[in-house]
Amino acid sequence: MPEDQQAEGAPDRWDVGELDVDACLRRIGLAGIDCAVPSPELLRALHRAQVTTFSHENIDVVLGRTVTVDVPSIQDKLVRRYRGGNCLELNLLFAALLQQLGFTVTRLAGRVRMGSDVPRPRTHVMLQVDVDGRPWLADVGFGGPGLLDPLLFADGAAAVQDGWAYGLRQAEDGQWVLHTDRDAEGAFDLYSFTREPQHPVDYVVANHYITTHPRSPFTGQLIVQRSLPEERLLLRGTTLVRTSPGGKEWAGKVSAAEVPRLLAEDFAIELEEADADALSALL
Repeated sequence: MPEDQQAEGAPDRWDVGELDVDACLRRIGLAGIDCAVPSPELLRALHRAQVTTFSHENIDVVLGRTVTVDVPSIQDKLVRRYRGGNCLELNLLFAALLQQLGFTVTRLAGRVRMGSDVPRPRTHVMLQVDVDGRPWLADVGFGGPGLLDPLLFADGAAAVQDGWAYGLRQAEDGQWVLHTDRDAEGAFDLYSFTREPQHPVDYVVANHYITTHPRSPFTGQLIVQRSLPEERLLLRGTTLVRTSPGGKEWAGKVSAAEVPRLLAEDFAIELEEADADALSALL
């Protein structure tokens, strides 16, 4: 059993039992799906539904609010209030859902690369999910060019997901690296990680850094991302960027007053009126 998997009768240190499975499945559009037996097919359906439903966003950070990463808080924000979240919120919600449905999950952590070899803090979260005797890399929280579907956890694994190409390799130093394949540029590293199981406190520390540290990319400006099969959406401040699977980009400016409507229509994020007004005033 993976070190972070809860043994029968052990304390629920990941708050898995706090998750309302039916509400979560309704939120991602899979109410009524047959979840009786864990399978690669079920994992893929859940992964794609979650990654295309929830946006990666830092609205609470921009509004000066504290972000917490326990399952009850995440569930209230993402499932009940129709918001998105950061990579920790998104993947920890997914991990809890998978465990409730009988999957074996190991929570991992890594360093974002985005094409650079300069070491960054180990703040990104991904999951190893074991099903039918095979491990899969699952990640519903990277945003931007992240995975749509799980990827077989094996050195040299590769897949094209609706035109988006991915590969996984193990480097000489033992690090695992997820990369995308760009036709003209070749492999573009997204992040590196190890298979060391994480503890809840590790994610508390990572969350504190990405939501409060002045060098975090998520503390200085609004960043909202959504991954869809046909395009990737990025709202940075008031600049909207749309990217197609072939790498073609369209960018344009929107007014601050338009942002709440854009969030609702394109990013599936519903803001209360007071929050929408406060956000527009800050942009």
